[in-house]
Amino acid sequence: MIKVIAIGDVHGMWPELWRVLKATAASTSTFAPTEAVRSGRYRVVCMGDLVHYKDARAYAAAVGDEHYDPADRDHLRRAAKAQIRELYRFKDYVEASEGNVQVILGNHDEAAVKHGYELGTRGGLMHYEFDEGRGGVPLPDDLATWIEGFPREVVHHGVHFAHAGPTVGMQFFDDFFYHDPDTKTWWYEKPDLLRQAGHRFGVYGHTVMKEGIYVDKEHGFAMIDALSHTQFLEMILSDERLDYSISSL
Repeated sequence: MIKVIAIGDVHGMWPELWRVLKATAASTSTFAPTEAVRSGRYRVVCMGDLVHYKDARAYAAAVGDEHYDPADRDHLRRAAKAQIRELYRFKDYVEASEGNVQVILGNHDEAAVKHGYELGTRGGLMHYEFDEGRGGVPLPDDLATWIEGFPREVVHHGVHFAHAGPTVGMQFFDDFFYHDPDTKTWWYEKPDLLRQAGHRFGVYGHTVMKEGIYVDKEHGFAMIDALSHTQFLEMILSDERLDYSISSL
């Protein structure tokens, strides 16, 4: 039997992430995994999208200016450096966890490394800070390699964790992913996809839950992109047991 702490997309919300990890006894006050995590009694699953702030206000706070300008190379540099510093802190935490903290690859993580697609905020602000061709600062090689090693899915006792959804097509960030409306709407238009994929239960991020974590009990899944609400999902899992609760700080 294990306890799983599932946390939605980060998008640079590092204070919120660390608050959750400390409140759940998954992190010490010095940003190290606790004994419960190192021993495997607790597992942490992060749904990915560590990088790229969600809005202009968050970018402005990161660069220490009143307004953020993605055409300003100095702003790009400062936005990249602020995230790189926090990525290293989290990387140290993950690597000290004895494999019991798992970060799922998100589409923003992949885009920050490969630059295959130009992504932006809902307000139209483009994420160029890691794109050297756009004046940004590329991720250091060791961080890029670490991110490229993130799994696309994780399964614990039949419970499926992935960034966007239960199907294989939602785990590869290609033209199909970006142009298929199911990627964002499956959870309310085609909720049967979870059972069709053969999973016992599913936990996903990617789509912002404006009202907080959404659980579909009938179809057996949770949409947890709600870290901005400092919400997360706690689960007790074994082959015979599947209990979960929405927690909020």
